[in-house]
Amino acid sequence: MLQQTQVVTVIDYFNNFIKYFPTIESLAKANEDEVLAQWAGLGYYARARNLYKTAKIIIDKYQGKFPTKFDEILDLSGIGESTAGAILALSFNQHYAILDGNVKRVLSRYYQVSGHYGQSATIKKLWLLARENTPKKDTAKYTQAIMDLGATICVRSKPKCEICPISGNCQAKINNTQNLYPNPKPKKLKPTKSVAMLIFKNKDKIYLEKRPDKGIWGGLWSFVECQNDKKIIDETIKNFDLSATIKKELPKFKHSFTHYHLWIYPIIIHSEKDKLFYEIAFLKLGVPSPIKKIIKQL
Repeated sequence: MLQQTQVVTVIDYFNNFIKYFPTIESLAKANEDEVLAQWAGLGYYARARNLYKTAKIIIDKYQGKFPTKFDEILDLSGIGESTAGAILALSFNQHYAILDGNVKRVLSRYYQVSGHYGQSATIKKLWLLARENTPKKDTAKYTQAIMDLGATICVRSKPKCEICPISGNCQAKINNTQNLYPNPKPKKLKPTKSVAMLIFKNKDKIYLEKRPDKGIWGGLWSFVECQNDKKIIDETIKNFDLSATIKKELPKFKHSFTHYHLWIYPIIIHSEKDKLFYEIAFLKLGVPSPIKKIIKQL
């Protein structure tokens, strides 16, 4: 959950998730919809599917015991080099380096590493420094310490250099360049897209369909979508139900992703089509945040 999401956001999700799936066995035996429902709102849903796949692999291949070898962990779904290193360093005190966002920031400032993380030369340099600084003794303590240093002291804006235990040799502190490191990513204007969300409704029930695993909101449940074009909207409605009628258009709203903004145009449509409709009051499927927002208005 902490991959690409801040701790303060994760805490409640983590506690609820662990309460719902207290063991690897319980997670592995669940179905994907149950897992995604507990993840809904955290974003980057491939992480939830990978976690689910990994639980199954650990049960089937490792008899329920988490592997302790780097290559074996790296083969698990959704686990990269830094996460594998963190697992081995923190859980088993093995000598592996990590390079999460906090560590990148600390090293970038301490050594004044030029370039953005997205550049291969910059990442290569940071990995080299991460490995050079990771001690063979007390690896777990060092790993936790450098992560906490980045999370609480060497923060993104207004770093607390006056209480930093390593500020004496930090090149950014010495040169008063803390605000220049890490080097920012070159700014690009986010493109804007739009989509019509067709809310087929029958009394207190709504029609939802499962999205493909790949793409935004992968594996979650959503309304029927189409281009925000009157002709295409009419055709999509007819293909679903020839007798369906538009009842109301809800206010449009914007939802932002990492790489683009999405304008959503919700349209409520009455339909008595013989399809699988879900009762709003008892809906337990995993749905994206914008879909939840729309459902609350129904």
